[in-house]
Amino acid sequence: MDWASPVPATADDDTGTSWTVQRAWPDKTPGEFVLEVLTPGRPGVRGAHLRQGQFELLPLEDPGLPALREEAQKGELISYWPSRQAVVRADGCYIKIFGPGGAVVPAERCAQMDALLDGNFTTPRMLRQSSREDVIVFSAITGPTLNELGREGPACDEAFAKAWEKWSRAWVAELNGSRGPAAQSVLDSLPLRPPQWEVTKMWRRVDDWLRHNENVPELSSQRDTLRAAAERVATNLLRTAPDPMVWAHGDLYDRQIIVPDGDIPPGLLDFDSTARHEAARDLAGLDVRLELHLRNNRMTRARYLTAHTQVLAVAEELHVSPVRFDAYSDAIWLRLALSPLPGRFSLAIAVLAERAAQELRQ
Repeated sequence: MDWASPVPATADDDTGTSWTVQRAWPDKTPGEFVLEVLTPGRPGVRGAHLRQGQFELLPLEDPGLPALREEAQKGELISYWPSRQAVVRADGCYIKIFGPGGAVVPAERCAQMDALLDGNFTTPRMLRQSSREDVIVFSAITGPTLNELGREGPACDEAFAKAWEKWSRAWVAELNGSRGPAAQSVLDSLPLRPPQWEVTKMWRRVDDWLRHNENVPELSSQRDTLRAAAERVATNLLRTAPDPMVWAHGDLYDRQIIVPDGDIPPGLLDFDSTARHEAARDLAGLDVRLELHLRNNRMTRARYLTAHTQVLAVAEELHVSPVRFDAYSDAIWLRLALSPLPGRFSLAIAVLAERAAQELRQ
């Protein structure tokens, strides 16, 4: 079934320029959304509001991100969540912009990863932090991301496979390796995210989606379907014993992994969400994104199978319980269903239905 979406794929501003919606988030008021958009011929992304169906492009004077306009002049704005966070790609570096004081924890996490991941992964160096603690400048890591390699032509199939092998070896070495006192101290200081935390966060997001759509009569069947799916996901996360808590990136997908040439360890980006989770959470998140690429025709089936096989092999080497892997996969598909982007709810709910039917047949 093709469910209705409150956010269009494209929208026109008051000059008639058409903008493609890249990402979307519910705003504070039901029926309103904040967007990340782009248009052909103009570099970078912009922010926008969608209020009761009315599209409004936002200026770069963002009250929530007072440093945005100045920092955006230094390069290309490549990521923008209005009032929350932005990233500018500049000459040899990346500039990450937060609200005042918002850079404190991300800067601390980045520094901690130098000690924790030393040897297995390359991490960005912090080059500058603003006095208002709202801007961090990171060094760039040379090399393509796994996502970029997945979009290159058929001649790069071998390079794609080798890149995924390189990531898998590093990931197993990191999670299976012994840690010295300094690294263990860092790991012990990270937030603990057990399944109960995951379920609480999931219901918070579900409730927010329901609040945004409670007064839309044509979405009543979507609301019932979502509640049922969320109940099943929560049950599966809590009904079996969790695997051990280990270091987790917290937001792992193929755009966060860089593969340099030669013997240089693979790079990892963005440690804002790093914590102690079950190993299944990162691996399931990475795997679901791969399947999303496949279903959206952004990756060939052969490449999907290459990467998917590597993820499952890593899960086996790390002794990840298959039932925990499946539970977290369901949770991540549910999270994708909550996106306001067109088609996302339909696709994710259909996948969850497929997975539930397959489980019943086993």
